Amino acid sequence: MKWITRCNVKVDRVACPWLIRRFLDPTAEFLFVPEHRLLEAARECGATPFDASRLPAVAINHRGARCTFEAILEDFGLTDPALTRLGRIVRAADVRGQEQVAAEGIGVRAIAEGFAATGISDAERLACQFPLYDALYTYCGTERMPQFVVYRDWPSTLRTLW
Repeated sequence: MKWITRCNVKVDRVACPWLIRRFLDPTAEFLFVPEHRLLEAARECGATPFDASRLPAVAINHRGARCTFEAILEDFGLTDPALTRLGRIVRAADVRGQEQVAAEGIGVRAIAEGFAATGISDAERLACQFPLYDALYTYCGTERMPQFVVYRDWPSTLRTLW
């Protein structure tokens, strides 16, 4: 199956392809186009568009405060608790104002911004960052995963309890 999203991928537009390849379709193809061409290109290529919140016609998208990764979990009935935890990390990294839902998000955001700054292609960003999401998924599934408690005074002071 083909999927299409906006070019210049960062957090959610890397995490979603990882999720799709690992849990829905290991042979999925991903296309990246400028946002203004997304719907037209999706029709031309027979691809499913995702993560374009300024385009209401795109069904697989941010929903309220939740990110597209979480929308995919919902739409495809993926209920693995580790994926749910990972979804919160992706949301914290991707959605401004949602940093408090997972302390790990700030690091994921920094890594995504760093890859974007390298100037490598979107396909290369996926290849380089998929191992990060493999590791985060494993981390989220471990019994010893710390349960973070983030206090209301975020972002002025981030305090976590291990």
